[in-house]
Amino acid sequence: MCRLLGLTAGREPINASFWLLDAPDSLEVQSRRNADGSGIGFFDPAGTPVLDKQPEAAFQDEEFTREAKQARSPVFVAHVRWATAGGRTLQNTHPFAMQGRIMAHNGGLGDVGRLAEQLGRYRQLVLGETDSEHYFALIIQQIDAHDGDVGAGIAAAAGWIAARLPVSSLNTVVAAPGELWALRYPGQHALHIIERPAGASMPAAGERRGGPGRVARPQRDIVGARARAAGAALGRRGLGGARR
Repeated sequence: MCRLLGLTAGREPINASFWLLDAPDSLEVQSRRNADGSGIGFFDPAGTPVLDKQPEAAFQDEEFTREAKQARSPVFVAHVRWATAGGRTLQNTHPFAMQGRIMAHNGGLGDVGRLAEQLGRYRQLVLGETDSEHYFALIIQQIDAHDGDVGAGIAAAAGWIAARLPVSSLNTVVAAPGELWALRYPGQHALHIIERPAGASMPAAGERRGGPGRVARPQRDIVGARARAAGAALGRRGLGGARR
């Protein structure tokens, strides 16, 4: 299955090269098992999404390496793809951007046609063929229906799909300027989180060795981090119902 990474430093622009390139099980390493595409998403100083992605493996892509070393942002979303729905094209490569937000997905869902019907006018946001991008459009629809609440939108979209469509998994990371949200669904999938206090920018010894360490632990449902003056504050919620 695909692999994805979400990273936030609150309001401070940082570089994510350790997690993307240098860690023992970095996304570059994992791209050898997920070789159908790779991408990095982040926000520029004005808060506009920037996507650097190609339908090729990260370990073979010089642009992935260059962007991983040079990009600085308070928030990153990165992905390496093992294609299951949609061809190996640029439009089908994660992450995706819609209405100022960035998303990547790990998993799959069936009956995309029924999902497309639920999207209504939001269907025009979908540029490729993947179930993932349709899922993102439903998230955007539900964020709007919940007055801009990203966490509530993710919960409602995932809840609608889980109640109506066949699903392998809906694991996703969604970012907006100053916000990062992660969902793991269903429950057998682990969502691992590493938290550090503000200013602790270097990986801990256990992380450098590749071990989970005491700061990595499985979580449930949805976890969100919002920027504040020093670092980011975490919050958690469960799945909800969709609105139209």
